[in-house]
Amino acid sequence: MKFNIIEKEKWDRLPYFEHYLKQHCTFSMTANIDITSLLEQLQNKEIKFYPAFIYMVTRVVNSHKEFRTCFSNEGLLGYWDRMIPSYTIFHNDNKSFSSIWTEFSDEFHVFYENYQYDTKRYGDVKELFTKEHEPKNSFPISSIPWVSFTGFNLNVNNNHDFLLPIITGGKYFNQGEKILLPISLQVHHAVCDGYHASIFIEELQQFSNNYFDWLP
Repeated sequence: MKFNIIEKEKWDRLPYFEHYLKQHCTFSMTANIDITSLLEQLQNKEIKFYPAFIYMVTRVVNSHKEFRTCFSNEGLLGYWDRMIPSYTIFHNDNKSFSSIWTEFSDEFHVFYENYQYDTKRYGDVKELFTKEHEPKNSFPISSIPWVSFTGFNLNVNNNHDFLLPIITGGKYFNQGEKILLPISLQVHHAVCDGYHASIFIEELQQFSNNYFDWLP
């Protein structure tokens, strides 16, 4: 996957980037996504919710360069053409978790098959990172399905230059006739503003509403 170098001298965001990078400024936003109709369709089709969540998140990330901007291993600033999800899976027997990654496809049924294969193959391996050779163009997704949080923040100290988004889903809950899913998005202010975070939440809601466009 191609990594596109950003020419800083031609980049209109450069003053913002340098300011917030120097300040080590990240921020997080938590919002509830209405998944009422989507969850009903998934249950009717006997499709697991978690891979559908990962799919929707990855589609939104791949739609915006701001969510794909990062430093390369060589310290160069740029953005990937596309990202793939690196996500956590839970082990019920010892209450630990592992992080694995799955090849992504815009075709949900293809991604779902890849997800099922990976979780079956690595689901019982009790290590932090169980699937080797994680691609450089991956980004983190996790789930805390035991609590419906109203805010969540994950602190990453990677020389303060981890620029990719961090997405965490919580326990969905009933509110009136709706079923809502809390979503936490954490970004680095050097590459994302409140506008971009708002677009992320809005488009994730659109994917949930328009499930008929991508569910098999």
